Amino acid sequence: MSAIKGARERARDEVTAAIKEEARRQLAREGAAKLSLRAVARELGMVSSALYRYFPSRDDLLTALIIDAYDALGAAAEDALAAASGGSPEQRWTAVCRAVREWALAHPHEYALIYGTPVPGYTAPSDTTGPAARVGLALVSVLRDAHEAGELRPTDASAAPAPVQEDARRLGVELGVDLPAPALAGLTATWAQLFGLVNFEVFGQFNHVVEARDEFFDQAAAGLARQVGLLPGE
Repeated sequence: MSAIKGARERARDEVTAAIKEEARRQLAREGAAKLSLRAVARELGMVSSALYRYFPSRDDLLTALIIDAYDALGAAAEDALAAASGGSPEQRWTAVCRAVREWALAHPHEYALIYGTPVPGYTAPSDTTGPAARVGLALVSVLRDAHEAGELRPTDASAAPAPVQEDARRLGVELGVDLPAPALAGLTATWAQLFGLVNFEVFGQFNHVVEARDEFFDQAAAGLARQVGLLPGE
């Protein structure tokens, strides 16, 4: 019985993977707003009723694709952080930032699904929160290690308004991170700026403006590191 169950689970996993792969092709051709379960079923030679046993609605399929994208991006960031474990805080920070950019450029349609225009009528469930936090947590770990080693300098974020610092303290409690509120406030701003830089490049806003993209990004990432108080690498 267990062997039969195992075979069924493998078959289900294979069909699920095929559905998501075809859905990603649709994203590339049509965009997330036009994702259609019927069209996916047709391309796979399935009847719609069979596909609904795997994903009861378009939103369920979108959620699965969004979680996959966040997890893939988060894994890229975490792998880069691990590979830079012997570097300075700024070097580790820059490694994470580069990994985010490289993944986004290599997977523009999946990146657009999570950081592009919201899909009309779709609201992401709480299931996406953990995967979405992985890049931020990788950056938090760089700051936490630097703070514990005495390598995190005070920044202009110390002058942030009281409500901003209160938000930062609440965020620290939610994440279970023991960092000064100004550092967390500064991190929130730089996290947004990082994805702003990546968005501009992925969505073509740098065309005819920035040609030395690698050098420009590395300079910007180093500037973000200084903005949160990380010491320059050697």
